[in-house]
Amino acid sequence: MANTTKKNIDKKRKALQRRNRMKVFRLIFTLVILGTLLSMVLFVGYGIYNAGTRVYNEFADMYQGYNDRRTARTGTVDPKFESYTNVLILGVDDSEEPEADTILLLSFSNETGKVRIISIPRDTMITSRNVSGKIGELYGRGGANFLVREVSKLLGVPIHQYVIIDMQTFAELIDVLGGLDIYVEENMDYEDEAAGLSIHIGQGYQHLSGEDVQKYLRWRGEKLGDMGRVQRQQKFIKALYAKVLQLETLPKLPAIADIFRNKMETSAEIFDSAHLANVLRKMNSDPPTTLLLPGSENVDGAWVPNVAEIEARMSELFPLHELVPKSDEGDADSEPIGGEVTTNE
Repeated sequence: MANTTKKNIDKKRKALQRRNRMKVFRLIFTLVILGTLLSMVLFVGYGIYNAGTRVYNEFADMYQGYNDRRTARTGTVDPKFESYTNVLILGVDDSEEPEADTILLLSFSNETGKVRIISIPRDTMITSRNVSGKIGELYGRGGANFLVREVSKLLGVPIHQYVIIDMQTFAELIDVLGGLDIYVEENMDYEDEAAGLSIHIGQGYQHLSGEDVQKYLRWRGEKLGDMGRVQRQQKFIKALYAKVLQLETLPKLPAIADIFRNKMETSAEIFDSAHLANVLRKMNSDPPTTLLLPGSENVDGAWVPNVAEIEARMSELFPLHELVPKSDEGDADSEPIGGEVTTNE
């Protein structure tokens, strides 16, 4: 009996020892697994940290390079222009020696979203120490950057970006928007077989396709000549602006963005694009203020800038007090800027 009891006790003791050894083994195994997982996590985390640091440094270098290029491009900017984004729009022809047929400076107020548009006739005479000739010809002589510098000097205004659009892309953009409704002020009939230009648009309210709009803008009437073209450019811009702000344009934005991305030339980089997108998001619903470059036409049909008048108009367009939020003092831009080209419809 005593021997049986002792055997049972030994048996239970051995079973308990086995269970204890199994617990220790499981604990050791669990610790090994946890240690391995922790090592893997630390290894992956360290790799992610290194990769993140490398990406951050690369991004910081990219941004610093962008800032350096922007500083070199724009130079020292007068504080009065810090609240504006100025974009030069160049409509170029498709000839062997392309010229800037349309030159427009679009100025966006970063705070209010208001838009100012300065039209510069392509036959504007530029006479400086290094440059002489019509401003529209400068594009073919030195490219966009050359023209941007001359326009900036002419206006005394920094230009942050430029966009170049050719006639075919321009027509495609208008067609994507669904065309434009514009009042045509006179019958337009013109044939130029050598230039491949055939214009036949009747007077009155017309729904114009992209090709028709292009012809409408290229038409030169006998009464006003190039000044008539500038008037039509400004009327077109206002119609286009109103069209873009319509709700029906929203579904077309991807197609419009595709045209801007793939078929237009621009100086904007990714950082600029983010800024421009934010500026466009704040666009004001008020019609843009339009201004013809102050000057007069000489006997040869060229447009001679009035330097003193340009300085006065630029001071009106870019008032220093707009840098601070207004109270109830009224809107300085509620009235058209002096010298605006108007049309009778």
